[in-house]
Amino acid sequence: MAIVLGIESTAHTFGVGIVRDGKILSNKRDMYTTESGGIIPMDSAKHHREVSSKVYSEAVLESGIDEKRIDAIAFSQGPGLPPCLLEGIKFAKKLSKKLGKPLVPVNHCVAHLEIGKLTGAKDPVLLYCSGANTQVISYASGKYRVFGETLDTGVGNFIDNFARYAGIGFPGGPKIEKLALQGKEYIELPYTVKGMDVAFSGILTNLKQKIESGKYKIEDLSYSMQETVFAMLVETAERALAHIGKKDLVLGGGVACNSRLQEMSKIMCKERNAKFFCPERSLLVDNGAMIAYLGEIMFNSGISFLGKKAEEMDIKPRERTDEVEVKWRK
Repeated sequence: MAIVLGIESTAHTFGVGIVRDGKILSNKRDMYTTESGGIIPMDSAKHHREVSSKVYSEAVLESGIDEKRIDAIAFSQGPGLPPCLLEGIKFAKKLSKKLGKPLVPVNHCVAHLEIGKLTGAKDPVLLYCSGANTQVISYASGKYRVFGETLDTGVGNFIDNFARYAGIGFPGGPKIEKLALQGKEYIELPYTVKGMDVAFSGILTNLKQKIESGKYKIEDLSYSMQETVFAMLVETAERALAHIGKKDLVLGGGVACNSRLQEMSKIMCKERNAKFFCPERSLLVDNGAMIAYLGEIMFNSGISFLGKKAEEMDIKPRERTDEVEVKWRK
């Protein structure tokens, strides 16, 4: 029975979680926000540096575990914003040296998929919707395969960009969701699905033009954006389920917190006799527990690094999901 601590630092969130035998003992986080504009990587990295010790202490306290009993330190190696990832790996190396424990490098996207198994999903398709990432992923032939993805920007970044143009602060997703509930008129927007891939740049340009025209209410634009974009995402997920013959769909990523996206996914699954799974909100957003969860699985299968190998370890800001060697699955 291993006890693994996980560190998340890919973007706006610095999180620390502790897992023992697949059970989450603690999951603490602190998020960088702005009143206006989007995420500034260097400022977010500074935020991570300033809160890291506090979040770590809170996680250890909540877990009720003596830090000396921790068996390994897992961390988000990528993908993500380089300045933010660097703060995470620095903190992980510092803890590794202090406690004399090995490091376990975790792919952030795969962690979102693996934590979905806590819901009871066996071999699911993951509709992964976050700031920088939008992918339809599933395990096949020894790897986590990307069956569909965004051709330009991640859906979360797209929504934040729309919100920023409308004069709303970061993160924009929760605010847009509230505005959408007040929308009454559907306004037609571009719908861009190519096979199992999606694209958002044309929709964003169209939305900006509509905002500039002053003819539309932001509530109606928010409502129309959600209906259009989420329909695109659910269509690609359904196509992936049909293509690889799987019956479980799991949502992952911060955008998956959106109740309308969850509702549309449920409807699709019901219509095609598939099962819908969605982790609780604290495990959908970026968090340390999912890093610790996958970290424990990897550690138990013999994947860990200590001494010189740990010191030489580096971040992988552009690592793709399908580049990860899944050595812990047989």
